[in-house]
Amino acid sequence: MSPSMVEVYGHLGLDFTWLDFEHCGGSPSDSDLLERYTRAADVADVDLLVRLPQGDPSLVRKVLDTGVRTLLVPQVERPGDIRPAIEASRFTYDGAPGTRGSGIGRDNVWTAEIPDDVDEVDSEIAVGCMIETRTAVENVEEILSVPGLGFVVIGPSDLSISYGHPFDRDHPEVRDAIDTVREACLDADVPVGGVTDDTDDARTKLDEGYRLLRVGDEVSSARTVLGERLDTLTD
Repeated sequence: MSPSMVEVYGHLGLDFTWLDFEHCGGSPSDSDLLERYTRAADVADVDLLVRLPQGDPSLVRKVLDTGVRTLLVPQVERPGDIRPAIEASRFTYDGAPGTRGSGIGRDNVWTAEIPDDVDEVDSEIAVGCMIETRTAVENVEEILSVPGLGFVVIGPSDLSISYGHPFDRDHPEVRDAIDTVREACLDADVPVGGVTDDTDDARTKLDEGYRLLRVGDEVSSARTVLGERLDTLTD
């Protein structure tokens, strides 16, 4: 995705743009690249949701310095996989100093706006995690108990692989795992998110309590729209 597409999505009225640095795109360590994304997001008044390749605290701090406020950590299976990332996003954490350092970046307008109230700054940051393996489902209640966890996104495809039914999202075992995570999130009052390319499925998810949905991407959208046009023209 280019920064231009961030502007396009923002002007469509989307609440956020999903930047995936786990499977594709550039490097989240490239501050210049992320600054171009955050400038585009500011222009279009849209938030960025950045999926990292991992929850390394040094990477969390570096990405936040570019002005990103919402991070998603993949492959979380235990509380210890996500807690250090959340701690690295906070100046104060769980009644003690956090591990977010003081740096120079877009987040503080290149030190022109040093915060008076770090609690207010901390409250603007959300760090979530992907639940996408059998082990994560088994440990979901412990993961949800981690202080400061902002949200959870369920990864149905990776769950299907982990349960031994690759890409069969509708297999009963996979559906049960998804429902288990969703219900646990609702009980813990942690916002739950999902991914879908289907409008009816998106409506169903909203009715089921999902509060965050990724409803498509430029690749699948191009394949659907342009593919249908090409099929029509070549019939």
